[in-house]
Amino acid sequence: MSALSSAPMRLPSSIPAAACVKEEGFSPPSEREPISRSVTSLTTHGHPDHVFGNAAFASEGSAFVGHKNLPEALRTRGPFYLEAFRKIMGDSLIDDVRIVPPTLLVDGTLELDLGGRRLLLQAWPTAHSDNDLTVLDRTRRPCFAGDLLFLGHIPVVDGSIRGWLRILDDLGRPPAERVVPGHGPVSEWPAALADQRRYPRNARRRRPGAGCERCHDQNGGPTRLQNPNEHGGNCSTIITPVTQTAAFSEIEWE
Repeated sequence: MSALSSAPMRLPSSIPAAACVKEEGFSPPSEREPISRSVTSLTTHGHPDHVFGNAAFASEGSAFVGHKNLPEALRTRGPFYLEAFRKIMGDSLIDDVRIVPPTLLVDGTLELDLGGRRLLLQAWPTAHSDNDLTVLDRTRRPCFAGDLLFLGHIPVVDGSIRGWLRILDDLGRPPAERVVPGHGPVSEWPAALADQRRYPRNARRRRPGAGCERCHDQNGGPTRLQNPNEHGGNCSTIITPVTQTAAFSEIEWE
């Protein structure tokens, strides 16, 4: 079911605001307490550390909300994620993990009325991934940015470096007071975007060590210090091979 609406969509009264969850993370269902009531589950994108816990909330009447591109991302990548993490974590932890597709899709913006709480959901163009979704709580004013924002962790590009740069100004416009990033601590908004702005710019310029003496030597070569936590968690100049490959393949002929 797809939705594009400026008017609030009211979910069934049996789904209270307290039962709305954002992200189910990485923990397999077997490690969670059983959920006996219906919930509204909001998924910011389809990477395994954000969807592997979905099955814990798959009770009758639950709604799973995601970007319009999320079903295809889960269909094409889900089996690979399960197999890859089975090799790492073992059968006992992965056997209970199921890839749960969304039942409500967002194309553009969608406002959910949970009864006393209104959430503004926005589906973004390709940036961190091709299925990024943010959630703004209009009542208490936190913004759940998903992996469009990393704090204290090296960002990863699995979508478009150009696209990520293009949306950063718009990303900072929602009237939130604080932000919950996909990775990192809750922070003031939009000040938390400062490092995030620098990182894709450095990656796009193909200058992995520009301006950071701690992670690169005087000739620009990498040193042994490659852990962003050793930089106070805010080094925006370490470009991972995955990100550099994605960025270079996109801007090779500029």
